[in-house]
Amino acid sequence: MRTAVVPVEEIFELRWAVLRTGMPREAAVYPEDARGDTFHIAAYDDEGAVRGCVTFFPDPMPGEAAPAYRFRGMGSAVDVRGRGFGAAALLAGLRESAARGAGLAWCNGRTSAAGFYEHFGFTALGEEFVLEPSGPHYVFVTKDLDR
Repeated sequence: MRTAVVPVEEIFELRWAVLRTGMPREAAVYPEDARGDTFHIAAYDDEGAVRGCVTFFPDPMPGEAAPAYRFRGMGSAVDVRGRGFGAAALLAGLRESAARGAGLAWCNGRTSAAGFYEHFGFTALGEEFVLEPSGPHYVFVTKDLDR
């Protein structure tokens, strides 16, 4: 499985399809996409199709002194879930964040994905909260970026 840092256009269709299902295209545009310090990771299948994606950008973690990257828009194509494309994108993004000087990475992750994040060394912080339109979330954080 191949991963790469790519322009947002490379991952946008997958992001829209799996994270903003049934919503207008503009619902999948993030304010961070326009920032010069944001990067996007694509995970490709053997035929070269984007099957996993994630977006990372510098964003301080409240209460932490270490430089931090936050990520959002992580997903994988429905027909390949559980086959490692999301994990590959996440791990490539963590390594790239470390290369760019991050000491930790964090996200507002869906509560339903807690097991996934914990499997990759993330810890849930604080109380559960709701983000519309996607539902209950926790803040997940890890300092283990070089995997």
